[in-house]
Amino acid sequence: MLKKTFAALAIGTALLSAGNVMANNYVVDKEGQHAFVDYKVSHLGYSYITGTFKDIDGKFSFDAAKPEDAKIEFNVRTASNFTNHAERDKHIATPDFLNVGKFGEAKFVSTSVKPTGKNADGKETADVTGDLTLLGVTKPIVVKATFLGEGKDPWGGYRAGFEGVTRINRMDFAKMKDLGPASNEVELYISFEGVQAK
Repeated sequence: MLKKTFAALAIGTALLSAGNVMANNYVVDKEGQHAFVDYKVSHLGYSYITGTFKDIDGKFSFDAAKPEDAKIEFNVRTASNFTNHAERDKHIATPDFLNVGKFGEAKFVSTSVKPTGKNADGKETADVTGDLTLLGVTKPIVVKATFLGEGKDPWGGYRAGFEGVTRINRMDFAKMKDLGPASNEVELYISFEGVQAK
């Protein structure tokens, strides 16, 4: 009987410990517009065009004690592209570039997270590998991510925030309008807060 009691206590303690390190689930704060996917691409090698996507959502699971177990899914509606120039935005929406009529969404789904230490500000960093689907083509990419912090917000919620950078070659995903080799590489900057799901 005593052995059974100790065994039950050990199992209970193990379950409680497992529960304490379980990752929390978050929803990207689309409602408060605390999510950004910005990009920069060379214009003919003479200057840069910058833009952003205004319609984004996603979800992630994260525990600061075990960042390698984090998972993320991020969705971008490509028709929400904005470069502060209406005619350019219309052109980018055509089959020359994003072809939003046929491919209305881009998606990133993580496949692994590898902690890489801390940056100069003491923030935790990681390489987040995942599959990016754009224009119907899926390719692996690596996002250099930084954990910016977590804590309670003024509205009774709990938040965690991140930023990340990566570079892609747009020609890897589809045959787009050729603007010369200087304009093939696209730099992406992602920043977002997630609100812990209740």
